[in-house]
Amino acid sequence: MTKCLRQKLVDSLQMKYDPDNSGFISTERFRDLLATHGSELDPHKLEVLLALADGNADGKICYQDFVNLMSNKRSNSFRRAILQGSRQLKGCSLRDEVGLGLPQRLVRHVAYETLPREVDRKWYFDSYTYCPPPWLILVITIAEVAVFMYYGFQLDRLVLQVSSPSFLKSPLPYHPQLRAQAWRYLSYIFMHTGIEHLSLNMAMQLLVGVPLEMVHGALRIGLVYVCGVLAGSLAVSVTDMTAPVVGSSGGVYALVSAHLANVVMNWSGMKCQFKLFRMAMALVCMSVEFGRAVWLRFYPPAFPPCPNPSFVAHLGGVVVGLTLGVVVLQNYEQRLQEQSLFWIFFSVYTLFVLCAVFWNIFAYSLLDVRLPPPP
Repeated sequence: MTKCLRQKLVDSLQMKYDPDNSGFISTERFRDLLATHGSELDPHKLEVLLALADGNADGKICYQDFVNLMSNKRSNSFRRAILQGSRQLKGCSLRDEVGLGLPQRLVRHVAYETLPREVDRKWYFDSYTYCPPPWLILVITIAEVAVFMYYGFQLDRLVLQVSSPSFLKSPLPYHPQLRAQAWRYLSYIFMHTGIEHLSLNMAMQLLVGVPLEMVHGALRIGLVYVCGVLAGSLAVSVTDMTAPVVGSSGGVYALVSAHLANVVMNWSGMKCQFKLFRMAMALVCMSVEFGRAVWLRFYPPAFPPCPNPSFVAHLGGVVVGLTLGVVVLQNYEQRLQEQSLFWIFFSVYTLFVLCAVFWNIFAYSLLDVRLPPPP
């Protein structure tokens, strides 16, 4: 729907059906408006509007809900009206529609992969335009591959690059002796211990991250990803104080854990095919990657006394995904700043970051930690 038509409907609603500016209109008048302008609406959005009318047993609809609907910003009261409505949405499900082109089939597939409610899936299907495309996860992945190939040629090895004496001399990995260089708490994601490490992370990052970004946008998915990355390096600096960190597992595990938790919490509503098998495969991939990281951490290092990279970053990402990530994924098209759980988890996360910063400043000297020499 164009902005001009949207504004026309909103203005018509206010002047004709709410002349006293009470903030509410009757459902009967609301239905009259839909009967007049319904042919100009996307069919799925018309279903949502009718469900909104049926979901208000008190006989009136909040004017602001309608404005939010027309501007693609749905309030909590709007969602409650849909979920607690007196009837289900009419018409065939999105999966039964035929004659769709390849881009539309891809959008429909992503909707069923990530969203648990039919009303959300139809809303997303009508609203998504591939503009902007899911660029963030793709850019991060391309950068990781480019950095890996660069160091692969420079170190003359692709498998277990971490065994090279020059591996940690890069300005990217986190190293406890260089923890004052703040960028390393984030830049470590571009270095990987070897092609086996990069491959598993890249597969999970693309298969889960790209669909999530298509639905929730680069800003929200970037928030979860970066919080997972930062939590991973800070968790290592607090719990595994002598170990370096490399790999994007903190961000990847934050996204995958949030998605899997969202699927489990909305199991009956998720209509993706073979969801039990695919969840099992995702858990297997995560377990294999985590097991590889644990094995490498305790394997005798090639150049003692510096230990091999830590596995604790994976756990930091999981914690972020199960808290902050779940709140983000469960509030599709809702303002996060209006969600109390979001502020609770974000405040706890901020407190953790501040405590970890103070830990890095004071704890190493107070505990007289014997750190490996700088690379």
